[in-house]
Parts: sequence; C-alpha cells; structure tokens
Amino acid sequence: MSLSFRNYLRRFRRDETGTASLEFVLVAPFFLGIMIFSIEMGFVTMRATFLERGLDMAVREVRLGTGSVPQHDEIKQIICDNSIIINDCANNLRLEMRPADIRNFSALDQTADCTDQAEPSKPVREFTPGQQNELMLLRACLKYNPLFPTYILGSRLINDSSGQATLIANTAFVQEPI
Repeated sequence: MSLSFRNYLRRFRRDETGTASLEFVLVAPFFLGIMIFSIEMGFVTMRATFLERGLDMAVREVRLGTGSVPQHDEIKQIICDNSIIINDCANNLRLEMRPADIRNFSALDQTADCTDQAEPSKPVREFTPGQQNELMLLRACLKYNPLFPTYILGSRLINDSSGQATLIANTAFVQEPI
C-alpha cells in the first residue's frame, strides 16, 4: 500500500464528522415506531372506553326505565349519544341482545355479529327485549378505521375486507320491575 493511501485511511478512521447523523438514522425509526404505536393505542383505548361508557349508560337507562320494553334503535341511539368520540356510530355499531336463564346459563356466541362496509347489510342476529326480572345479555360491536392501518399496531389488528377493525363490549343486566 502506498503511503498516501495509508494516510488517507488513518485520517478517515479518526474523522468523527457525521457520527450524529449515523446515530439518528439508526435510532429514529424505533422512536417514530413507538410514537405511532402509542398514538394508535391511545385512540383504541379511548374508543373502547367510550363504547363501554355508552353501553353502561344505555343499560342504566333500560334498567331504571319506567317499565317500557327497550327497542333496538333506542338503545343504539343512547349508546351513540354517550360515545362522543366514535365516528359514524349509527352505521358502525351493531347490537345483539337476548335473555339468559340463570339456572341453565349459556353465554352469547363466541363470534360477534358486526357490520362490514364491503358486504350488503344483513339483519341483526338476535335482539330480544326482555321482560321484568329477566337476565339480559347485551353485546355491542363497533367497527372503526385505524389511524395508521399499515403501521405497527394498525397492521396487527384483525381487519375486515374494508380495512375496519373491531371493538366489542359485553354486559349483562336484569330489568327492574315496574
């Protein structure tokens, strides 16, 4: 090796310009990924919290109602009114309600009945208003569009054919007597 080439390699090895750029290039994608994950997780948590709150408020109104039998659209409207952060709640929320026998209990079906924007609308699987002192099982299934559908958390969510993810909230209540 020639002397000038050795000197050039020695200077190159000792030169520290650009080291901050290299560190940034190596570390920045991880920080950005964590930020995107945190933002998406925050919105998923907020949607789930508001869905649970709306469902609880609707069940409270049904339980303490004046003895009138609740209808599907009334309960859905109460949930949507109390779930302020959920976009297009009326079209993306699906309810399922049925009575349950406490002596011979059977839970709701494992698969939730949700909407799918790509499919034509189908009727509600089951919505049976209960009678006084009857145990009722109620499930709300919400479809929503993730903020970052192709990034870390958004790509791991189970999406339907239109790209919407699912949130499910369940509750049980006993209708109070008149």
